[in-house]
Amino acid sequence: MEARRRCTTVYLPTGIIPMFPAELATGPMSLVQGKICCALSFGIVLGEAGDVQDYTIATSQIKPTYRLTYEDVDELLELGITAEPELHDLARWSQVRGRWRVTQGAITINMPESVIKVQESEDDIVIEVLEDSPARQMVAEMMILAGEVAARYGQTHDLAIPFRSQPQPELPSEEELIQLPTGWVRDSAIRRCMTRSEVGTTPSRHATLGLESYSQVTSPIRRYLDLLVHFQLKAHLRGDPLPFSSHEITELAQGASVAAYEATLVERQTKRYWALEYLRRHQKEVWDVMMLRWLREDDGLGLIMVEDLGLELAMRFNRSVTLGEQFQVRVSHANPRQDIIRFEEVAMEEADSSLATSA
Repeated sequence: MEARRRCTTVYLPTGIIPMFPAELATGPMSLVQGKICCALSFGIVLGEAGDVQDYTIATSQIKPTYRLTYEDVDELLELGITAEPELHDLARWSQVRGRWRVTQGAITINMPESVIKVQESEDDIVIEVLEDSPARQMVAEMMILAGEVAARYGQTHDLAIPFRSQPQPELPSEEELIQLPTGWVRDSAIRRCMTRSEVGTTPSRHATLGLESYSQVTSPIRRYLDLLVHFQLKAHLRGDPLPFSSHEITELAQGASVAAYEATLVERQTKRYWALEYLRRHQKEVWDVMMLRWLREDDGLGLIMVEDLGLELAMRFNRSVTLGEQFQVRVSHANPRQDIIRFEEVAMEEADSSLATSA
C-alpha cells in the first residue's frame, strides 16, 4: 500500500526518495552479492537478425558473485578480457537488437544526459555527463528486450497487465532533417516532435522503441507499474488466480501514471534549480555551447546546449545565429529561486585570455 501511494522512486540531486523503505529495497528485494536471492528470470532465443524466436519466464533463485559498475564493464569490453564471455555476448547481441529495432521503425535520439549531485551541506554541487557507453547501451537493450517478452507473454495468455505504448509522432520530413546539422541539432528537432507514452491494458505499438507491444517489468523496486506486472506474471506462472482484474489494473495504472508524471516534473524542476545554482556559483567560467534550435526566433530566443555540463538552457541573442553554431558564453545573471538564467556571449580573444588566466 505504501508503494502504491508513492508509485515511484524519486531521484533528486539532494538524494533519493525510494518507493519502498531502504531496508527492503537494498535488502531482501535486491540482488545482494554472495547471497541467494529471489528473482524473475527471462530466457530468450533470438534470431540472427535480433528478433525474438522463443522465450521462457520463470521465478528463480540466483547468487550474485560480484557487482560491476558501468565503468567496469566498459573496461572489460574495451580490453577484450575473456574471463567474462557472457558480457561480450550480451554486448554483441544488444547491438544486434538495437539494429533490429531500427528496422522495425525505432527512433534513436542521442542527446547528452547529466546527473547532478548535491552534498548534504549543499557546499558542493557536482554535474556529471553520462557517457552513452557500450555498458549502458547493453543494459538498456536488455531491459527493452525483457519488456517486449513480458508484453508478449501477457498478450499470449490474455493477462491484465499495464502495457506501455506510444503513438507514432509526426517527425520532420527527410528534406527538413537533411537541412539540419547532424548530431544534437537534428536529434533535438526529432525529440521536439515526440508524443507522450500511454498506459493501458490493451497492447499497442510503442513507436520510439519500434515494438508492437511493450510492458515495463525490470524495475519492480522503484516503479509501481513494474510491480503490478510482477504480481500478475508470477500468479499466472504459479497457476493462481490473478491478484488484479483488468478494471483494477486500469485504475491503478491511471493513478500511478499521474503520480509518476508529477514525480518527473519535480525531478526536472529540482534538477534545473541546482543547475542554475551551479552556474550562479561559476559565473566567471567560460562555457562552450551549441545552438540547438529556436524557441521564439522573432524574439531572438534560442535553446543552447552547455556542452561540458549536458544542460539545455534558453538564451536570448541580439545577432543572427545559425543552428549548430558553436560559441562561448558566460553567465551574466542567475537567480535559481526566481528560475532566471541569462548568458552573454564571450569574444574568442576574451575566452582565450580567461583560459590562460585559469591555467
